[in-house]
Amino acid sequence: MAPLVLQTQPKGNIMKLDSLRTLWIEEMRDLYNAENQLLKALPKMAKKAAAPELKQAFQSHLEETKTHVERLDQIFDTLGKKPTGKTCKAMKGLVEEGSEMMQETGPSSVIDAGIIAAGQRVEHYEMAGYGVVRTFASILGEDEAEGLLQETLDEEAAADEKLTEIAESTVNDEADNEAGNEEDSPMAAKQSRGRR
Repeated sequence: MAPLVLQTQPKGNIMKLDSLRTLWIEEMRDLYNAENQLLKALPKMAKKAAAPELKQAFQSHLEETKTHVERLDQIFDTLGKKPTGKTCKAMKGLVEEGSEMMQETGPSSVIDAGIIAAGQRVEHYEMAGYGVVRTFASILGEDEAEGLLQETLDEEAAADEKLTEIAESTVNDEADNEAGNEEDSPMAAKQSRGRR
């Protein structure tokens, strides 16, 4: 029996990645689109957030995201390339998941915990992307771009840390202690059995 060979047909505009520089530019275009998707999503996340510190974190990150787009614009301008032309499908999916979370009903702290989880998935995706393009810039001798990309990478990591801090300091505990949740929790069930 002959081995099964899957053949796929190219879809859409397939680009020839003929060099690390070409790949670097395509990866930055992907991030550029991702950041622009976030510019639309972050105000919605801030509006939905109930915890004031979470609302503020999203509003602050919106301003940082505008700066991230400006930095990418600066890099593309220096390279004489256009930043557009690519859709970041991963960010599109992450934003859709976040939108679904914001449509859920339930205690505000539980929804906030879910929004934080969605936000951190976004931050981790961005940190991976910026880590890659920063490394490529270093290899390619693009020192100015490397510095700009490192600044953005540092800000993405700080945003992730801020979300963790908010989750661990208040939101997760509040979500766990919501009315009705205590009676359904495994600990409450053990305590209830112990009193009988």
